[in-house]
Amino acid sequence: MDRFRISGGTALHGEVTVSGAKNAALPILCASLLSSEPLELLDVPRLRDVGTMRKLLIQMGTRIETLEHQADGQERLRLTSDAMTHLQAPYEMVKTMRASVLVLGPMLARFGEALVSLPGGCAIGQRPVDQHIKGLAAMGAEMRIEHGYIKAQAKRLRGARIVTDMVTVTGTENLMMAAVLAEGTTVIDNAAREPEVVDLANCLIRMGARIEGAGTDRIVIHGVDRLGGAQHTIMADRIEAGTFLCAVAAAGGEVLVRRARSDMMGATLEKLREAGVQLLESEEGIRVTASRRPESVNFRTAPFPGLATDMQAQLMAVSAIAQGTSIITETIFENRFMHVQELRRLGAQIEVDGHTAIVKGVAELSGARVMATDLRASAGLVIAGLVAQGETEIDRIYHLDRGYDRMEQKLSAIGARVTRVTEKTPA
Repeated sequence: MDRFRISGGTALHGEVTVSGAKNAALPILCASLLSSEPLELLDVPRLRDVGTMRKLLIQMGTRIETLEHQADGQERLRLTSDAMTHLQAPYEMVKTMRASVLVLGPMLARFGEALVSLPGGCAIGQRPVDQHIKGLAAMGAEMRIEHGYIKAQAKRLRGARIVTDMVTVTGTENLMMAAVLAEGTTVIDNAAREPEVVDLANCLIRMGARIEGAGTDRIVIHGVDRLGGAQHTIMADRIEAGTFLCAVAAAGGEVLVRRARSDMMGATLEKLREAGVQLLESEEGIRVTASRRPESVNFRTAPFPGLATDMQAQLMAVSAIAQGTSIITETIFENRFMHVQELRRLGAQIEVDGHTAIVKGVAELSGARVMATDLRASAGLVIAGLVAQGETEIDRIYHLDRGYDRMEQKLSAIGARVTRVTEKTPA
């Protein structure tokens, strides 16, 4: 099992390029199910989750060709779903990656049936799919839960007005993909506004869909009879960009984060500026400069354009070495403070009261062996390791590989002392 070994205390300088967004790539890969014609995608990141989604689609009958290994390490793919053989997503796939549920809407819309495993538990908290089921039922689908699977059938979905009980990104994406081939007009109220939803909508529009309002809380989809092929470039990963910005905020230095865009970052940039970090946006990206110890900031996570829950652990790591006390409130997932205990092992002073963490900044962290518990917790521990005195080892970085492409190489290129240690499995 791989782990990271980090020697902290080095400022970061240079430039780093952000890869394509995991949370945009996964639903867009599923969008290929909506047409028999090829969908060509650029800037597809090489991530564990993307690999899992590719395996699922191939198992279902989609042909996936790698057209190019791009210069920045990403891939250009062609997906063709003209001869589907298995209209199901088995438990073995869905249990390793909850985003597999995103095949439900496209399969039902195009083929009139789908069999998708219920996702099961998630380490960071509950992620129910009831809003997906409720919305598809409103569009005329017969929805049943049998033996741990969602079984969906519909001759053709019909347009409907859907009001979700909560803001759900994957729910919005699943319903939007289902609605593009439905008869009539579908309105999704209380829709997620995240940039990844907009990127999916842009891809669908290139395929011939008629969608209005993506990026607002009301999305209107006018159903069409069929979609065609298209070419689409995956948006840059705003969470990866935010992670590198936080790394510089904690470790100090000056780095150009290429492809980072302020309009996609939500409240992250505002909080970094409050912490005393200098941010300069240009056509190339965002240049971040941190010349002194950060100031403490208070924040609470919220749906976009609020502060993303996926940035909470990284900003907590910055807060751990800030001047003053930070109050951090997690409103999205109930178990997303699992990294707190590991940060304490590095010397952070953090107390948790329900959904609130009180972080008293310390002047110095000290290296130790810690364990990653989920994807974004891993990134927070890496940032803490970059500033800790001595050596930090982070176990279970397979979590990190789910959402960060070659992180150790990118950090090393801007001056961090990070190596990947691969332990040989006994024969």
